[in-house]
Amino acid sequence: MIWKRHTRRDDSARAPARKAAAGVPPEILRQVKLIELRTRGLVNSLFTGEYRSVFKGQGMEFSEVREYQPGDEVRSIDWNVTARMRRPFVKRYIEERELTVMLMVDLSGSERFGTVKRFKSELASELAAVLAMSAVRNNDRAGILLFTDRIEHVVPPRKGRRHVLRIIRDLLAFEPKGKGTDLAGAIDYLARMLGQHAIVFIVSDFLSPGIERPLKILAQHHDVVAVTVEDPSEMNLPNLGIARFVDPETGKTVEVDTSSRAVRTAYEKHTGEERETRKHLLRRLAIDEVPVHTDAGVVEPLLKFFRSRETQSRRR
Repeated sequence: MIWKRHTRRDDSARAPARKAAAGVPPEILRQVKLIELRTRGLVNSLFTGEYRSVFKGQGMEFSEVREYQPGDEVRSIDWNVTARMRRPFVKRYIEERELTVMLMVDLSGSERFGTVKRFKSELASELAAVLAMSAVRNNDRAGILLFTDRIEHVVPPRKGRRHVLRIIRDLLAFEPKGKGTDLAGAIDYLARMLGQHAIVFIVSDFLSPGIERPLKILAQHHDVVAVTVEDPSEMNLPNLGIARFVDPETGKTVEVDTSSRAVRTAYEKHTGEERETRKHLLRRLAIDEVPVHTDAGVVEPLLKFFRSRETQSRRR
């Protein structure tokens, strides 16, 4: 287990805003509008083409028959119509575009933590908003599943601007009841919930045991992408002298002499091993990883992911 430093900003002023979807306070609605404006700009300028080229439809749908033109594939000729009309005609198909994008977002105690620019949960919300906007912009369906040690909130996938604004609002305003993490249980729930092929983004720090089997089952039927959310202080323990650490999920505390080089080295080794274990697991299950950090933005990691996916697709 990674012990999180007890340096969380006080968000008590925002707590009432997360009570329920009904009667959302004006400050939350303002945040929704700001995120919509910011993410819409990103989606329109950067992500629309990248998203569409990476996440293609599940097949081709017949569109029409038209007269043959120089350059058309010979194999697309409709021989029955050609024989009847006594001149060549070809069949045209269009991509079956409608996709389903599900965003699984971890709201456990370890996500409500941050030592740099923002909480991990705030970064997760911004990234999920960009992905939801990208999906809806391409006429795909988007939905969310928020979880802790239980299923907290589900918005079934749908299309449209109003729907994506609801998703962003719920990401900002929902107040979870649980503090722990049951990623395996959330994956099992989603696997039973999805009736057709979907693109699943799991946004979490993945500090949860027993996830290999459910992840494997989910990845066999769906396109799964792991978005790993981290804060710099989770990787390197700062020298603060005697410090009190609080586990944000259990509330358990422990005092540690962070001035000890041996302690800091042991901490870095442990967290490094956890990251390597996670990377090996995802690689073994052929699940792409998109690492994001609270001291940076979401644009570069997402662009890198989209372009890597497109390169892999071209090679295949």
